[in-house]
Amino acid sequence: MATKEKEEKKEGKGTAAKGFLPLGDRVFVTYTEELERTAGGIYVPDSAREKPQRGTVEGAGQDVKTLKVGDQVLFDKYSGTKIKIENDDCLILREEDILGIFVDK
Repeated sequence: MATKEKEEKKEGKGTAAKGFLPLGDRVFVTYTEELERTAGGIYVPDSAREKPQRGTVEGAGQDVKTLKVGDQVLFDKYSGTKIKIENDDCLILREEDILGIFVDK
């Protein structure tokens, strides 16, 4: 962890990513939408595809208690606000919209 990030944690500030600092209990999550193809090789259009539910926490607001940067999380399909930063699909979610954290065995 960089020195600046350590200082921000000590002061009770959140962590920023890609020039974005979530406020309050919000987390900044990146995810990738995989191209879906049927068994016959047909690509499924965006309108027929399910939204992703797994992502990585890239930043967290100062009121986030259980999550940290780098956590792999599961979130509700229709929660959060979708934004695009530096050509990456991102979500701004409330901590309560995170359903769980993936842990290594």
